[in-house]
Formats: sequence, structure tokens, C-alpha cells
Amino acid sequence: MGAAIAKQDQIAAGLYAPGQTLAQMREGYLTERRFWNEGGPAMASTEDAGIPTSHGEVGVRIYRPTDGTLPIIFYIHGGGFALGNLDTHDRICRNIADEAGAAVVAIDYTLSPEAKFPQAIEECAQVVQYVRSHAKTWDLDSGDISFAGDSGGANMSIATYLYLRDVMNDAGGVRCFLLYYGWFGLKDSVSIRLYGGVWDGLTPEDFSMYKQLYITREADLDSPYLNIFNADLEGLPPAYICAAELDPLLDDSRLLAKIYETQGVSHELEVVPGVIHAFLHHGRMLDAARQVMAHGGTFFTSIPSPTHPTGK
Repeated sequence: MGAAIAKQDQIAAGLYAPGQTLAQMREGYLTERRFWNEGGPAMASTEDAGIPTSHGEVGVRIYRPTDGTLPIIFYIHGGGFALGNLDTHDRICRNIADEAGAAVVAIDYTLSPEAKFPQAIEECAQVVQYVRSHAKTWDLDSGDISFAGDSGGANMSIATYLYLRDVMNDAGGVRCFLLYYGWFGLKDSVSIRLYGGVWDGLTPEDFSMYKQLYITREADLDSPYLNIFNADLEGLPPAYICAAELDPLLDDSRLLAKIYETQGVSHELEVVPGVIHAFLHHGRMLDAARQVMAHGGTFFTSIPSPTHPTGK
């Protein structure tokens, strides 16, 4: 982990500076991620498409590891709701598609503050509906969908499911979640007090900045589509919950896993020792990053398909 951080610092030299604009921060983030996205699994096909929503067109990238009709994993990327795009998480998406044997549909939702909460959630939910209704176009199984995401994207993955369930009444056929070091709503915790710094971009000031960019008013922080712990979590789909030992968001994952345990819903909590927030990006150097994506793929395949629950 230390070697990966040193490499990241080397790549990021000169990219970030106090007082820089958000546009400059985004460009620095994209430049930094180029190194980490090189290599990785090759796909049978990769296609970019534009999906119409009530907020305008939203881009998606469809990763197919093999030919034939495939289940769908909708991937919602992290970046504090304000950073990232289809390119910054490209290798992660290819790894997940390869390990799960599923098509990954990565969603390029509108970032904050251009899009204030809950616009990005509405966009993601409408993308899911559109892709499902046009699944035959891409030879996808509309009755077998899952959600995956990292950091803020893990939050948005559950929020999108909840929005589909509660607002759109359209959350059937969901196999599982694959959630990597997500923030699910804790405003304070032991891990928040202990961890986070310039090395992972999650100082208390950073964390506050990202949330303020996302919301319009403080009350938004209590919305069940942002603070997941305020939602009705009865009957959630199964979940693979991956957390980093040295992450301020560690306790969010632990609490979510405890809720799953209390409800008796199938889940797996994996706390990876010795790693920091966002370690998934460091797969070129960090074995643990590749391993947890493999574990997520194993969890995915262990859950029966809603389309073919008996495996036929």
C-alpha cells in the first residue's frame, strides 16, 4: 500500500494545488488515474452509448466479457459525487465484468455541483429503466440486474435501488449489490475519528466539501436516498460489502453488514487489512485490489439469478 501511495504521489505531483478550481481538480484526477487504468482484462466488446433521461442524455459504457446474453451489473463510480467519469474507473469495471461473467453498464451521471442531489440518483434510476427496456438491443438479460459502486458510488448504488423501489415501483429482478468502501450515512464514527488524510483525499475538510457540493440544504443529509441508514432497509438484495481497514468510512460498512446480519439476509463483509480508502484503483500494484474484485465476482455467481433461480 505504501508503494502504491508513493507511486500515486509521484504521478500527482503538480496536479493539485490550494485554491484550484473544481475543473482543474477533475482534470488532475483524470490524469492521475490514467496510469492505474492501463492493462487489466480485455473485453469481448466495449460500447459507449447515450441514454435519454428527464435531465438530458447520460452516457454509459457497456463492458461485455463474453458473447451471449449476459446479466447486467450497473456500476456507479465514486469520486465524492463531484469527480470521476467513465475513464477514471475503466479498469475497475473491466475487472468486475471479467470476474462476474456479467455485462457491466457504467453510468456517467452528472457530477455535482452542476447536478444537485437527487438529480444524479434520478438519472441513474432512469438509465436502469431504459437499459432494461432496451436490453435486447445489447443482448442483455433485463430480468437479472445488480448494482455495484465504490465510495460515493456505493452510496448511490443503494440509493438508486431504493429510488426505483420506493418512487418508481420498479425494483424487481435484482440479484445483489457489490459495494466497495462506501459511505452510507454516518456523520461520525470511530473510523471517521481515526482515519483519513491527504493520502486518500478524505480529511474532515475534504469529506465536508464533497457533501456540500452534492446537497442544496442541510436537510438533504437526512434523506433516505443519501443517508441510507434512514431508509427502510427491510428486504434488501444480498450484498458483498468490502471495506478498507484504514478508511474513515470503515464503520459505515460494518453497520450496513450488521443490518444485513440482523435481518438474516445473505451478505459478506470483507475488511481488507492494511489498505486505505480507494485502494481498488491500485490494482496494477496491489494484489488486494484484484483479489476483492474476484471475491465480489464469486459472491455474484453464488447468488441465484432472478431469471433462472434454479441455475437452468
